[in-house]
Amino acid sequence: MFKQLFDPATWTYTYLIADDKSKEAAFIDPVNTHLDTYLNLLKEHGLKLIYSFETHVHADHITAGGLLRQHTGAKTCVSKFGGAQLVDIEINDSDVFMLGEEKIKAIPTPGHTPGCTSFLWNDRLFTGDSLFIGGCGRTDFQGGDAGALYDAITQRLFVLPGDTLVYPGHDYQQRWVSNIEQERTINPRLAGKTREQFIDIMNNLNLPAPRLIDQAVPANRYCGLDENERTQAVQMREVENSLCMMQMQSGTTGQDLVTLAKQNITEVNPEMARNLLKEGDITLIDTREESEFAAGHIDNAILIPRGTLEFKLSTVSEMADKTKPVLIYCRTGGRSALAAQTLQTLGYTNVLSLAGGFEGWNK
Repeated sequence: MFKQLFDPATWTYTYLIADDKSKEAAFIDPVNTHLDTYLNLLKEHGLKLIYSFETHVHADHITAGGLLRQHTGAKTCVSKFGGAQLVDIEINDSDVFMLGEEKIKAIPTPGHTPGCTSFLWNDRLFTGDSLFIGGCGRTDFQGGDAGALYDAITQRLFVLPGDTLVYPGHDYQQRWVSNIEQERTINPRLAGKTREQFIDIMNNLNLPAPRLIDQAVPANRYCGLDENERTQAVQMREVENSLCMMQMQSGTTGQDLVTLAKQNITEVNPEMARNLLKEGDITLIDTREESEFAAGHIDNAILIPRGTLEFKLSTVSEMADKTKPVLIYCRTGGRSALAAQTLQTLGYTNVLSLAGGFEGWNK
């Protein structure tokens, strides 16, 4: 599955790629003002977002990568040379990312910025701001280097088969797609140009600064997150590091982590849970996925999927008081045990997990 989306405010193209069988998906260069569109697309097609790729740290729009992680748990991916913080995966040369059976390969194409990366999926190349249709990205700010861009395009992209489709990060004439052969032969900045001629062209463009550069670059260095969201992301990272350290030190598997978590939390059986809910003044959290919740849930439960728990806490008014009792449940009690441990790590002092989960409740 493939969709090309367009943001008319910044002339930005965003791309959705998904594997039909596994329903795993990725966005390339999502824009924050289109978050609802992206979430609706995922829901409409029953997709699970795995990755949010950035071709570089943008100067003309703010990415939706951080927000997509909050809503879906997707991993944010930026080049290790991009200078971004709070990313989940720092991309290296020739890294391959899997969506079910679909392969997406990272190809470094520095020059517009040091961290520019193109992505190759089957016969489709997503070039970001490196190679445009009939042009290329500018090289006069953010550590740009015209010589490096010439080398990247001619040595990494123009060596691909001529019928490889080229999908750029922008086009200011609303052209949607080109191919390698066309850009090799008629791109006015590159076709027939020596490295020195290209550098001379790029050094004399005299373009105005991008309109949103002062807002976009600082935000995109933190995956598009504002100050409060960055704090949540840091907390999330601390929790993840703590769980990873626990797993490394004990040599445990994912199931073993659940067992360890249950040793550090308080579980209650369905009968006790029912009594607590009748008494009131307790927040009930369902940590399953939206589809599970829609198929049936305990009355008055608030849905916060486990993968987005840390990020969504600030949006739930009932979770503002960290001393208020919280009861968490999932399908069988595993996810809720991990979620309860996470809440304790974040400072919540009265957290309970429903033993046996929703299945135990139903029985």
